[in-house]
Amino acid sequence: MRIAIIGAGISGISFAQVLARFGHTCVLFEQADSIGGIWALAYPGVRLQNSREQYHLADFPWPSPPDRHPTAVQILNYLQAAAAHFQLDVRLGRSVVAMREQPNGWVLDIVHRGRLETLEFDYTIIAIGQYAENKLRPAWPGAADFMGSIVTEREVRSPNIFAGKRVAVVGFGKSAVDMAALAAPHAQSVAHVFRTPRWLIPFKLLGLHYTHLLFARMSTVYMPSWIHVGRIERTLHEYAAPLVHGFWKLIGQLIARHIRRHAQGRDPLAVARLARVIPSHDFVSDLRSATAMAPPDYYSMIARGTIEPYCGDVAGYGASSLRLFDGSHIDVDLVVQAVGSGSPTFPFLPAKYRDLLEADDDGAQLYRHLLHPNIPRLAFAGYNHGFMHVPAAEVGALWLAALLRGDLVLPAQESQLRCMANVAAWKRAHIQFEPSRACAVSTRFQQYIDGLLTDLGMSPYRKLPNVFAECLARYGASDYTGMVDTYLARGPAVPRAVRSFET
Repeated sequence: MRIAIIGAGISGISFAQVLARFGHTCVLFEQADSIGGIWALAYPGVRLQNSREQYHLADFPWPSPPDRHPTAVQILNYLQAAAAHFQLDVRLGRSVVAMREQPNGWVLDIVHRGRLETLEFDYTIIAIGQYAENKLRPAWPGAADFMGSIVTEREVRSPNIFAGKRVAVVGFGKSAVDMAALAAPHAQSVAHVFRTPRWLIPFKLLGLHYTHLLFARMSTVYMPSWIHVGRIERTLHEYAAPLVHGFWKLIGQLIARHIRRHAQGRDPLAVARLARVIPSHDFVSDLRSATAMAPPDYYSMIARGTIEPYCGDVAGYGASSLRLFDGSHIDVDLVVQAVGSGSPTFPFLPAKYRDLLEADDDGAQLYRHLLHPNIPRLAFAGYNHGFMHVPAAEVGALWLAALLRGDLVLPAQESQLRCMANVAAWKRAHIQFEPSRACAVSTRFQQYIDGLLTDLGMSPYRKLPNVFAECLARYGASDYTGMVDTYLARGPAVPRAVRSFET
């Protein structure tokens, strides 16, 4: 097939290189002047929350070792090297402004340097990401009279913007805590304002890097999910719920203890400040796409008073202040609205399909996080976003390639829609709200990847026959090395029926 891929970030690149190995001709359209997606828009100092071992294409390791948590520049260099290595057809500066359905594919209207070009494709994959567009900018009362500056983190291009200013950062996701920590060494004062404190994951816990806890089956087996493929895992969650609950309660207690330790040797005000950033809700329900790593000095800055936390809703602006509904006034010169992005939108799609995908405020729920059964010849890359995103994208691409080759047979449309509804209902019952909740797998990456591999008739247990490693060693992208070649070596398969795993 001739396949259009809209977006040249890590997800689009993952899909293109897998599908090309099945003989498809893939063309990537990127509206920016460089590949990289969200990484091309990164603010100063941003780093990958994952470690380098979890973030690379399975068959293209890092050409030279980056930092353990790579910088945006290192990631962009890697993506450019990957595109060159796989000889991908990436067309930069192209904005897809409209898609028109045809009986055998799609017509894309593409604007390049002010000129419109129209191209036909057999299939289209949307890989525009969830965070590059649609930044939320709350219109709080009094903004017109505020004498300072109001920006989002996307507009922070240098820490010099904070120099000597009284700064308020609003939000509690990754961008917000990064902004607060970035501003503190430069600003006159930093207020961190949030409606609800969120659980942040320390880079080290009990002396171990956090990946030992989150990327080994000894812990992922305890992850509540809408899908549990393995019999032992299903049994654990069906019949040993108190054990599962106790495991995550223990993790939450360890993190809370880690936070409180920053007050040792300090006055009661430090204890009170730290208490404001410890959530009262359970840890596991906060495990979502917006879950952030704690910047290395964040809690120390809270303890020292370098960052002053305020738990409350913003009521509006004064001439030189930010007002909260509890009556607090915070004197500020600069407000950083780091409150995330809205749910994904697809302005180039026909209206009837936009209505299907944009109806819910927590995003587009898809079958296997890849397809919508009511939209023909269209798939989605990156809407299975999770803590091990690149392997999930590549396994998703392999699943799609198998489907296009006729190796997989999907259940009836009604069954697919029912599965989607079940997954959406499970997420809403177990995961805190976020605008991308529906189109993410977050910390359920292992269960999700295992499910797709099971669909494909491949073992999800990538470290066997070494049982010790399978249980205790951290999973990473290299565990999926050779996966595509192994599948291709089998040749066209007798079509396998895709079964339902969802609750």
